[in-house]
Amino acid sequence: MSQNQPPKHSPVQFGTTAWSWVLVWCHVIAGLATLSFQFPFATQEAKNRHIQKWSRRLLAIFGIELRLRNPEILPATPYLLASNHISWMDIHAINAFKPIRFVAKSDVEGWPIFGWMAKQLGTVFIKRDSARHGKHVANEVSDVLKAQSVCIFPEGTSTIGKGVLPFKPNLFESAVIAQVPVYSLAIAYRSFSSGERSEVPAFVGEMGLLESMAKILKDRKLIVELTFLSPSGASPEASRDRKWLALHSQEAISNQLKGNQPSM
Repeated sequence: MSQNQPPKHSPVQFGTTAWSWVLVWCHVIAGLATLSFQFPFATQEAKNRHIQKWSRRLLAIFGIELRLRNPEILPATPYLLASNHISWMDIHAINAFKPIRFVAKSDVEGWPIFGWMAKQLGTVFIKRDSARHGKHVANEVSDVLKAQSVCIFPEGTSTIGKGVLPFKPNLFESAVIAQVPVYSLAIAYRSFSSGERSEVPAFVGEMGLLESMAKILKDRKLIVELTFLSPSGASPEASRDRKWLALHSQEAISNQLKGNQPSM
């Protein structure tokens, strides 16, 4: 074969990828039907069952295995969960474990289909780089925290997952207002075969959603690892200062990703 000639994909590989796309869109359509016809009449408990089942199936279609570390530390009462952010798949990995309300950047609201789905699931949208809007959302999130747990991505953007960007403290104010504990979550994607960190799911730069989906479907041998970390001193009663909460959460996740987190 000439070096300038593009490599040919085997019929088996092409067929597998094409079938995966069929499964993805059938699953999305099924999700739209559930949101449209069942959610309006369902209890929150029933909604959570639907969300968890749909998310677990999505991970299976994309060939991602979910692994959990320290999930037992999470309380039954509402809490704020602060997480690093790598991929649009993060939300579905978390929901596959336990459905939770999310705060997402306003860009997501404009995504075709998935933006509408996020809105129906109760996602709170925040305008990027808007301090005034951030304060408004913090108050809104504090109201949600009275009855339900909420997950935030305080980096404000996604990364390749090697480290953690500085956490923005605004949304941690919601935990101070609602007087709920802040737990942290370290998300890592790994190759199933080698166990090494994988950048395949990373949703960064100018990458589009379909491009990211195609990249993951091409791999389909990944692990997403969710490691839950306690508040400072393993006590829910931590500082009431949002900047301190943000810094502690950032450092805890950073240490975990570097492999320096002490065992619980």
